[in-house]
Amino acid sequence: MTGIRTGRRAYYNWFSHVYDAFVRIHARGESEGTREFLVRNAGLPANGAGRILDVCCGTGAVVQVMARTYAGSLAVGYDFSRGMLQRARERAGAARAAFVEGDAAVLPFREDQFDVVTCSHALYELKGRAREAALLEMRRVVRPTGVVLIMEHEVPRRPFVRFLFHLRMRAMGSKDAREFVGGGLIPFERVFPEVSLDHTPTGRSRLVRCRKRKGS
Repeated sequence: MTGIRTGRRAYYNWFSHVYDAFVRIHARGESEGTREFLVRNAGLPANGAGRILDVCCGTGAVVQVMARTYAGSLAVGYDFSRGMLQRARERAGAARAAFVEGDAAVLPFREDQFDVVTCSHALYELKGRAREAALLEMRRVVRPTGVVLIMEHEVPRRPFVRFLFHLRMRAMGSKDAREFVGGGLIPFERVFPEVSLDHTPTGRSRLVRCRKRKGS
């Protein structure tokens, strides 16, 4: 694993114990709908034999919904925090997915391996160079006909939730995170030749669809 500071790993290992509770507070009971929105946009046949990779999978909520929805597929959750992965493996239905520990900027997979690559509410916490490296790796491992789906927060409107949001960004390096959140599609267009934008029904998250080839 390259370029990952021990302190950051320790933070996420600790944060794994309260992460799901934090998400519930932030999402106000709508996290399940947001995950379902992301999963529907994967566009795989329900009983197909696709390959799915969820980068920065955290406690595994997204990848497990993917594995359940696309039951014939191989679903892989990938995260650098051992604590997060441990929580993921403790979830009901965890056996449907495989979990791999590693650095998002150096994915241990061959080129063109996955039909769908997802990353949900995580890229804003990476530093600029690591974030771009992670996007480049996602482009490398997705198939030419596949799609990379990036779900990111819109800045919350409610004052208390917005305070928690900025507090977490500050802990991770707020200036860089703010620039990314406010950067629109530019960080993605630097890496992918085809990028489009959608929003969840609540408007609290944005979904960026990325393809490695135009018209694929």
